Amino acid sequence: MDRLRRWARALKTEIGALWLAARDPRVPTAAKLLAGVVAAYALSPIDLIPDVIPVLGLLDDLLIVPAGIWLVRRMIPAPLLAELREQARERTAPRSLAGGGFVLAVWAAAAVAGWWYWWR
Repeated sequence: MDRLRRWARALKTEIGALWLAARDPRVPTAAKLLAGVVAAYALSPIDLIPDVIPVLGLLDDLLIVPAGIWLVRRMIPAPLLAELREQARERTAPRSLAGGGFVLAVWAAAAVAGWWYWWR
């Protein structure tokens, strides 16, 4: 159980570092874009394959997020990534009003579309 907790903390730190990398001007543009996508996907409640689909719903999270982290880690210079990880450890959680607003807008649009479809 202790190993699982350490893994979860490390994953949280990695996602936080990716979130910071997406905003850091020293990170190459391609790495910034991919880091932002991976961090947003990991933090978003919206999945590519919904979790209610048996096996596949969880498998996408177990494959996409680690693969994205691995790829971004290869694109960012090691000293810069170490600095971003340290910053991520110091922060409690990545926050973004724009990101939160985007997620809320997507959920609201889905709710309106569902309501419209239901009453039509």
